[in-house]
Amino acid sequence: MAFRLDDTDRKILAELQQDADQPLDAIAQKVGASKTPVWNRIRKMREAGVIRRTVALLDADALGLEACFFVLIRTSEHEADWQARFLATLRARPEVLEAHRLAGDIDYILKVRVRNARAYDEFYQALISEVRIYNVTALLSMEEIKSETALPL
Repeated sequence: MAFRLDDTDRKILAELQQDADQPLDAIAQKVGASKTPVWNRIRKMREAGVIRRTVALLDADALGLEACFFVLIRTSEHEADWQARFLATLRARPEVLEAHRLAGDIDYILKVRVRNARAYDEFYQALISEVRIYNVTALLSMEEIKSETALPL
């Protein structure tokens, strides 16, 4: 069963998505509640899995990870053992920021962040050496137009 959010919960989540480092007092003031009830709501949302974790968002370009590739994968393999090996391979690769199984002609799409095209090729060579893939198409992102982490509440 889904966790039921009320307006105050949504306001708290909106504040946390903007800046999870802000003091609890500031969040409480912005949502029109006192500190202890806000803390209790946050704790309950963590326990329910609504808040999965708190992280720092880093600037990929500042870290030298200037190339973002979207990798389209088609496979002729759909057995459980192949899928388990493929998923384990993806999870073990830090370059893979996102991986989605799709409906339609493409089986999977990956978002891969690397230093440059040579680093992407190293990733690609490692991937195909670990799992059999029918077809891989890599699309280089020329410009990131919008990137949000905050979910619409």
